Amino acid sequence: MAEPELVDVDVVVVGLGVGGEEVAGRLAEAGLSVVGVERDLVGGECPYWGCIPSKMMIRAANALAEARRVDGLAGSAQVRADWAPVAKRIREEATDTWNDRAAVDRFTGKGGRFLRGSGRLDGPGRVRVGDQVFQARHGIVLGTGTRPSIAPIDGLADTPYWTNHQAIEVAELPASLLVLGGGAIGVELAQVFARFGVRVTVLEASGRILALEEPESSEVAAAALRADGVQIATDVKAERIDHDGDTFTVHAGDRSFAADQLLVVTGRRAHLDELGLDTVGIDAGQRYLPVDDRMHVTDGIWAVGDVTGEGAFTHIAMYQASIVVADVLDRVRRAGAGPDASGTASVVGGAMGAASAVGGSMGAAGPSGAAGTVPRADYRALPRVTFTDPEVGAVGLTERQARERGINVQVGFTELSSSTRGWIHKSEPGGFIKVIADADQGVLIGATSVGPAGGEVLSALVVAVHAAVPVSQLRHMIYAYPTFHRAIQSALDDLS
Repeated sequence: MAEPELVDVDVVVVGLGVGGEEVAGRLAEAGLSVVGVERDLVGGECPYWGCIPSKMMIRAANALAEARRVDGLAGSAQVRADWAPVAKRIREEATDTWNDRAAVDRFTGKGGRFLRGSGRLDGPGRVRVGDQVFQARHGIVLGTGTRPSIAPIDGLADTPYWTNHQAIEVAELPASLLVLGGGAIGVELAQVFARFGVRVTVLEASGRILALEEPESSEVAAAALRADGVQIATDVKAERIDHDGDTFTVHAGDRSFAADQLLVVTGRRAHLDELGLDTVGIDAGQRYLPVDDRMHVTDGIWAVGDVTGEGAFTHIAMYQASIVVADVLDRVRRAGAGPDASGTASVVGGAMGAASAVGGSMGAAGPSGAAGTVPRADYRALPRVTFTDPEVGAVGLTERQARERGINVQVGFTELSSSTRGWIHKSEPGGFIKVIADADQGVLIGATSVGPAGGEVLSALVVAVHAAVPVSQLRHMIYAYPTFHRAIQSALDDLS
């Protein structure tokens, strides 16, 4: 069979999740000929099974919880939970019944060419999609994301367990639910379902839920979940899972747990073996695709989003996408590219203008770019929020991480209830602000904000860590009264 003819384009983006869609759309808007390849839904996890629909669920569950707090604050209230409007809103407002037509039209409307399918590297600069092969003049961007990492537990594969997809798509709730995994996704969904009347048990392999966050965060989150009726079992190493047609049973040593449904949220992994990385000399046996600070996997290939292993957050993917766009346009500018001989503008004035604008406004130079052309990735102030009630927001290093790095650590801590706003709010269970400082440098290197607006209060702490604002200057700020964020001042005063 004859090899297909190569189709010349400027850039091929394989995987149009949050990061890939952003890169492909912006490069197309800049005038490059861009082919975007996606086998599932354009936009990826976030708009269909992640951030957007899950926060709709959380918003609804929090409304129930707030209504139940009327007693003791403003009289009395009776609440009847109903999942139907939540499922309807997710289906109709968030996901268009899991249809990405609007996202595809958005990309093609910017001038991109869309292909539904699986893209695979086919040698330097080439991508094969089905029976078509594209030669990318200026580069390839990989944004294929991750998929649920399902532990090889005996019996699990033969059961109709849920991942986050089924949990988001559910139209009728089960009476009881086992959640295998006590990370951010597990505890968020556990609290939501519990507030809608489901009997929920969280099974966590480590000694505490939210094990990657501060121990104090785990304590507050666990207390909040228990107040909503969630059972939490830690140090649970699942050995076997049975399903008799009606009931799931998880066996862990001499303990067993049973429920009508099982949700498995034990992590995610990239599937690199599907990308043809060996054709360009890249090891496909890695857990993620390592990238440098301009998202280079190797010359002419960039990666963006979850596949890079820098954090499974939409804001990381968008941050990385801006760096890739700047770097690709800088590469185009340095190549001095002009109109495509075919008559389709390879790089029109818009692209050259965008490249010039990027060069004039971005940060430090990359090793192959002119001064000021390409920003470099900096994850020191990576923010993360677990949207439980109360919210758990964190940035930078935890106390343990800082000490393990040999940093001369100072810790400041204050209970949110000791602040005026916290006392007024009567937030139950409590919250806190914890700051981690490098005593030698006199700056914050990490912080945690737990409370009713923990993720919003976090923004001030992110700025402090990102800009390395001196602690002495933070102490001299004026903090509005009475606000939740005013507790930052008390945490700073507690540094010792």
